[in-house]
Amino acid sequence: MTAFFQNLGMPFNGAWLLSTVIGILVIALPLMLAVAMIIYADRKIWAAMALRRGPNVVGPFGLLQSFADGAKVFLQETIIPSAANRALFLIAPIITFTVALIAWAVIPFQAGVVLANINVGLLYILAVSSLGVYGIVLAGWASNSKYPFYSAIRASAQMISYEVSIGFILVCVVLWAGSFNLTTIVESQRGYYGFINGHAFNPLLFPMAIMFLISAMAETGRAPFDLTEAESELVAGYQTEYSSMSFALYWLGEYANVLLMCALNAVLFWGGYLPPIDWAPLYYVPGIIWLFAKILFFFFVFSWVKATVPRYRYDQLMRLGWKVFLPTSLFFVFLVSGFLMFTRYGGAQ
Repeated sequence: MTAFFQNLGMPFNGAWLLSTVIGILVIALPLMLAVAMIIYADRKIWAAMALRRGPNVVGPFGLLQSFADGAKVFLQETIIPSAANRALFLIAPIITFTVALIAWAVIPFQAGVVLANINVGLLYILAVSSLGVYGIVLAGWASNSKYPFYSAIRASAQMISYEVSIGFILVCVVLWAGSFNLTTIVESQRGYYGFINGHAFNPLLFPMAIMFLISAMAETGRAPFDLTEAESELVAGYQTEYSSMSFALYWLGEYANVLLMCALNAVLFWGGYLPPIDWAPLYYVPGIIWLFAKILFFFFVFSWVKATVPRYRYDQLMRLGWKVFLPTSLFFVFLVSGFLMFTRYGGAQ
């Protein structure tokens, strides 16, 4: 796109800036629309599993319910507690929402279709996702209220616990693909057993795919790991004192993060924009369609789990992270690296 604007007579710096801004808008605007519709889909899935109808009044089939909810919170008054730290109280939801968006910069939607095709894309994802906890911790501290503060402490411990195991899981993927670049990781998943695409069909990486899916639920605070906003214990957790658009930013940030984790599941383990079967006619379908289909499937799994699995106790949550996922993922790092040394890099010679 930069070359296109240069051909129109623009200098390189101006052409690069304009093409980058257009690329950001092309990702961010559909993502915001997708978040609104995915909230509707989430509520419909829960309703179907509870034998209810779900949203069905606003617009055809209730499709405009999310927009009605957005208009409602936009028109509400923003109430800031008198004892709160005003600046941090307002900055916290902005951090959560912004971090949820900027991570999409390195997600490859198709071969060559990525905003920033950097060599350290996976490290960028890890760095950005670790920033998300700051929005929650700042909200809990700045609210100057005990329930949000308890929630912030829970959130920091929970996210750190599962980021450690996620890091080791990603090391396994990086060892196998030989790169931190997400496009290279997707391309390395072609042709397992000569006909199927995806690291999840690798016996050494399939357990990592399952652990990553569960860790992603914990990282995003989704049920059964939603201890940060357990309404039976903490009212609404770190969001208790929030209202109006500041509350809506947390809501939007949570779902943008869920979509990001669904995309990472697809990209790292299930072939990303590649078709599931390595068969020539399937490549006529645009890669972005395959990626979106996989994201929607994983979002259905997230909603399915939320609708059916009861919430963990906090000690169970910590035990799963530190005593099960951490040693297992560390063991698989040794297993994968040892296997590659003996097969790919000639360590047996």
